[in-house]
Amino acid sequence: MKRKLAAILAADVVGYSRLMGEDETGTLARLKAHREELIDPEIARHHGRIVKLMGDGALVEFASVVDAVECAVVIQKAMAVRNAEVPEGLRIEFRIGINLGDVIIEDEDIYGDGVNIAARLEGLADGGGVVVSGSVHDLIQGKLALAFEDGSTHEVKNIARPIQIWRWLPVPSVSEEKRAAETNRLTPDKPSIAVLPFENLSGDPDQEYFADGLTEDIITALSYTRSIPVIARNSSFSYKGQSVNIQEAAKALNAKYLLEGSVRKAGNRFRVTVQLIDGESGHHVWANKYDRPLDDVFDIQDEITLRVVIALQPELAEAEFRKQKTKRTESLTAWDHFLRGMSYLQKDSCEDNAQARAYFQNAADIDPSYGEAWAGLGWSHLRDFDFKCTGDLQASLDMGLEAALKGVKLDDASAFTHYVLSTAYVWREELSLSLIELKQTLELNPYFARAHLALGNRMDLAGQSEEGIAGMKRALELNPRDPERHLYMSYLSRALAVQGEFDEAFIWAENAVGLRSDNPDMQYRLAVCLAHLDRVEDARAALDSCERLRPGFVTQRESWHPYNDDERNRRFFAGMKRHGLRP
Repeated sequence: MKRKLAAILAADVVGYSRLMGEDETGTLARLKAHREELIDPEIARHHGRIVKLMGDGALVEFASVVDAVECAVVIQKAMAVRNAEVPEGLRIEFRIGINLGDVIIEDEDIYGDGVNIAARLEGLADGGGVVVSGSVHDLIQGKLALAFEDGSTHEVKNIARPIQIWRWLPVPSVSEEKRAAETNRLTPDKPSIAVLPFENLSGDPDQEYFADGLTEDIITALSYTRSIPVIARNSSFSYKGQSVNIQEAAKALNAKYLLEGSVRKAGNRFRVTVQLIDGESGHHVWANKYDRPLDDVFDIQDEITLRVVIALQPELAEAEFRKQKTKRTESLTAWDHFLRGMSYLQKDSCEDNAQARAYFQNAADIDPSYGEAWAGLGWSHLRDFDFKCTGDLQASLDMGLEAALKGVKLDDASAFTHYVLSTAYVWREELSLSLIELKQTLELNPYFARAHLALGNRMDLAGQSEEGIAGMKRALELNPRDPERHLYMSYLSRALAVQGEFDEAFIWAENAVGLRSDNPDMQYRLAVCLAHLDRVEDARAALDSCERLRPGFVTQRESWHPYNDDERNRRFFAGMKRHGLRP
């Protein structure tokens, strides 16, 4: 028999049978997402090998106990951040045990007491916790900036001798109460609403764009009413394809009301069912069904929006709602091409961006007065510039600006057209013009989350940090589940650090790393915050993570100066320079 010494990590999901019994499809989907986005990449980054997967569990082999323990802690910290915005009954929590021992190798599998003890340690861990054996604890002393408490000795099944265990102790720089308060303290000042993605009942996956487009149009129309805070599209759409518990979703989205529905499109007719639900009680406030010719789709959107507004804000006059409407095309074909373009624009690749541009161009050709189609076309050119999809970046930037300007000229009442134009000005380094357009965007649609983020970020960069911080926090409030919220958090962390709010800056930087531990920029910003707090070894560990993720990244970052004045750059990097972590 072949034998070797190895660090063995055993993990399983707490309450897996209950989760599967309540929502088998959703549980498997969430578990798969955690594996693909977090667990498997972290295991690979820490040089581990997945020996086997066992439904709700995993057995992983490492050559180094330091790698094994660091990997486990990174995963558990990241899962805590991911679960913070998930209803308690839907959370996936892991418990992890780690042992160092002699194992028997047979093909790709491993056996022996080294493996058995790791499995018993995992059973002694709490959800979100890590338990290690005494031998592992001895070997990581002085090598990792982690705290453990003595868990005493335990007698476990099929192991002859008692096992000394140590439990990992998360030691944040601020209390958990403050962390929760800072992350979740923002609440809308008025009853808010989230529009969940309408379900496509057409039996044709190619009609998804139509259901999504109808949902987005209703979100936009509600936003223009101004009197009802509307949760951003990116957060609402995080529930797409899931079986939703209304009350738990309302809590996660910080919404008082939820609007949900379904769409069935067949030939030249479509059927929409829609329900407005009180998120606290789960009771229906209003519901209706529409079975109409496709030509009536715009009228149906208006009626749904107006009925919701009247249900939530009875004092809001119909005339006030009507005057907030943006111009739009009268051509169903142009609108259909616009919806298809927007669906491709969400996919973030050069190929999808080219497809989106083709649809926007078609929409503009069909109806040359369709301002939002021109704005979409401009956005596709700007994304070519941002993603470096073409050899002539300046041409993409020029075409993006030209189309965006035309979009605003044709539809000055559209927040979308002004937002695209503000983006064009940013890439042209015309910050003052970008700020003007963003303020106009939010004047038209005060619940446009990404516009709040962009304005807040640019105001901070322009020297108006207090206003910038407020704007970025407002963006997180309106978009609590945006897949790119790690960017919101990292920009906010930078602004707070410059203002000397180091504890709060650390909270947001750590949350950003928890969401995207594979991003070296998030790790670097965390190192900046840790250095300000004089947690030097932790800052070094974060910089080491940057290098593991992208060799040479830290050296490249030595020339990074986020602000255009020396004083604010000096304040931002003061902790790093004080501890010799930056030249």
